[in-house]
Amino acid sequence: MGNKFLEGNFAPVSREHTITELAVTGRIPDFLDGRYLRNGPNPLSEVDPAAYHWFMGDGMVHGVRLRDGKAEWYRNRWVRNPAVTAVLEGEGPSRFCGLDALGANTNVIGHAGKTLALVEAGAPIYELTDELDTTGVCDFDGTLRGGYTAHPKRDPRTGELHAVSYFFGMGNKVQYSVIDAGGRARRTVDIEVTGSPMMHDFSLTERHVIFYDLPVTFNAEMAVAAGVPSALRTPAKLVLSAMVGKVRVPDPMTAMMARKIGANGGLPYRWDPKYPARIGVMPREGGNGDVRWFDVEPCYVFHPLNAYDDGDSVVLDVVRHARMFDRELHGPGEDNPTLDRWTVDLVAGKVLEERLDDRGQEFPRVDERLVGRRHRFGYTMSADGGANPGGSLFKHDFHTGSRQERAFGAGRQPGEFVFVPCHDDAAEDDGVLIGFVFDPATRRSDLTLLDAGTMETVAAIHLPDRVPNGFHGNWVPTTP
Repeated sequence: MGNKFLEGNFAPVSREHTITELAVTGRIPDFLDGRYLRNGPNPLSEVDPAAYHWFMGDGMVHGVRLRDGKAEWYRNRWVRNPAVTAVLEGEGPSRFCGLDALGANTNVIGHAGKTLALVEAGAPIYELTDELDTTGVCDFDGTLRGGYTAHPKRDPRTGELHAVSYFFGMGNKVQYSVIDAGGRARRTVDIEVTGSPMMHDFSLTERHVIFYDLPVTFNAEMAVAAGVPSALRTPAKLVLSAMVGKVRVPDPMTAMMARKIGANGGLPYRWDPKYPARIGVMPREGGNGDVRWFDVEPCYVFHPLNAYDDGDSVVLDVVRHARMFDRELHGPGEDNPTLDRWTVDLVAGKVLEERLDDRGQEFPRVDERLVGRRHRFGYTMSADGGANPGGSLFKHDFHTGSRQERAFGAGRQPGEFVFVPCHDDAAEDDGVLIGFVFDPATRRSDLTLLDAGTMETVAAIHLPDRVPNGFHGNWVPTTP
């Protein structure tokens, strides 16, 4: 049985590189001093195509160091959790499973002088060196134990990281946290939700935190089937069904079930048509009792583009999937995701849902200086079914309602692009867009720099290998 998430540019690469001589076409702007980093799944060991889910592969971080108009190096490194380390050291993967085997494969950020490889759903996150070698698990100096999230939001005013984390072992709760600019948790709040949803991302405004409680939920039957012997599946499923969504799962039960969910097996979350679709709005300094819930049409949102307050309303620009993990169980692929705007009227108590662009797209990004604030521009990657990359990058102008498309031609496939301003006070699209572009003809990738205003190529840094289709990246500037 084939699996498209192991084929083409979804297939893993087999080598780690350290390359200090990189060919460049064009001119790298002098204001770029830092690293472009991107994370994604890259299974180290052979996996079963019939069972493999794209979200479950071992994490691999790719990075390019830019300084003084030069590309100083390209590196790619597996994130060395215990399972990856055992394989690389020749010990084999069999003695590690569950959360210790789940790769930090989804995002990579810089915060408080550290480089952090991120994942969600209770698995550990890892600290890396500047050269992308793994130093160990990060728990924010012991102030936030357990799992974190793949999508923290940095408040551009305070430098704090706001986040919402989920894990099936938390039952019907998710956790809102704030990590200060020094890298320590200063606030955590448990928020009650309907059951045990996959809350991949959230939104932040200057006054509010927004939760997406949507109908992709922990599926006890899938979790049990991932590794429980057939004779024990019925009692195990009953135990999980009774506990998830009602009470917090005790640590021994959590550990037992984590061991049963294989490192590269099926993801135990699935579309649940009976689960209500709603969004919660909480004041930033509020608690569980302050959350107001608003119904929306059934759908799923992996990634909001941005959000902001507008008088007595909250405006949410999101990439909306009509459903997720219903028929396609190896990765996103149910339909073409659309760019929508949800306006939450806090006075009337309802949500206005509008379609901004019906062309398939994903991986939305915004100028990070405007997180939680009104934005004009946003950038998305064309996508077929939510995973297969198209050949274009979209630039949305929310003031004019127009969309600019940059095609890369000849079957080339762009990944997520991020915006970097040319200086701290630059205009919203005065800078460059940075992302990897895969060329199937050469089987290699370029780190491509575009002028954000014109969408024309500024420079292309040619890598010696391809960067597989992955998830999220960020520009991490050099700190003094």
